[in-house]
Amino acid sequence: MVKVFFSYSHKDEELRNELEEHLALLKRQGIIASWHDRRISAGNDFGEDISENLESANLVLLLISASFLASDYCYEKEMRRALEKHDEGTAVVVPVILHPCDWHSSPFGKLRATPTDGKPISMHANQHQALSVVARDVREVAEKLQSQAQEHHPEPTEVPQQPEAVSAPATRSSNLRIKRTFDDHEKDQFLEDSYEYIARYFAGSLDELQARNQQIKTRLKRTSETSFTATVYENGEKVSSCSIWYCADGFRSGDIRYSSSETTERNNFNESVRVEDDGYSMHLKALGMQFHSGNRDELLSQEGAAEYFWSMLIRPLQG
Repeated sequence: MVKVFFSYSHKDEELRNELEEHLALLKRQGIIASWHDRRISAGNDFGEDISENLESANLVLLLISASFLASDYCYEKEMRRALEKHDEGTAVVVPVILHPCDWHSSPFGKLRATPTDGKPISMHANQHQALSVVARDVREVAEKLQSQAQEHHPEPTEVPQQPEAVSAPATRSSNLRIKRTFDDHEKDQFLEDSYEYIARYFAGSLDELQARNQQIKTRLKRTSETSFTATVYENGEKVSSCSIWYCADGFRSGDIRYSSSETTERNNFNESVRVEDDGYSMHLKALGMQFHSGNRDELLSQEGAAEYFWSMLIRPLQG
């Protein structure tokens, strides 16, 4: 069994708890056992317990956020010792990116992070989908560690008197996708998930824009459950702003609208996206008010729609 050690900031405890739920099947199957500092019993020495469990861990998950990077204990003690064990070959370190932050230049920046491409969990429209990717990556590493342990310490096996025949694996085509019809409930849910994705995309992008430019300040405000405003200031002066809202009473399944001002007037907007599908999957399609080329019919992913709106907000700062 692989012992997993969670290194994390207590500010990220909620996401750590959700990740543990996604790893529950691995525990039930006897593949991993996990430990974090909330398991320390009253009266025990905090530092000794952490050190003992870190030393005995085979797999260390670094739950990365700005809070983690700001924590002296996480960064200087747990992370540095974990990387030493990684270099020694006594443990594998996997960075799990929780929130947008400048982690690429850190000592663990050379390691393959999860979820895919190190895209932060909080930037996914459906965070459970991102957590399931993390769980699959943890399974892959844990099963590899188990296999390596068995190679070094093979268990004696009995030779069966009458070996059973092993059937050959079935062969099949990979071309199995067929068209389907998406109902209104699926389209409404996709549009709502897309709005949440765009909101998180703007929050992360505004934070990163401010972190990279000393003269820039940013603000994102949730004005309701279905709307937010984003504002960029340069040297204290407002240089760009927008409102984005989810409009359920629009045509078809509704749309997500963009206004280049912090307006509360829902009929005043500069662009919108709505749900379209190609018979295989759902996408977003812009009304086309801001297109300046021949790509009005382009189907956008959630990230593509978020970047399309973001390009409108950032345009005044790019000359």
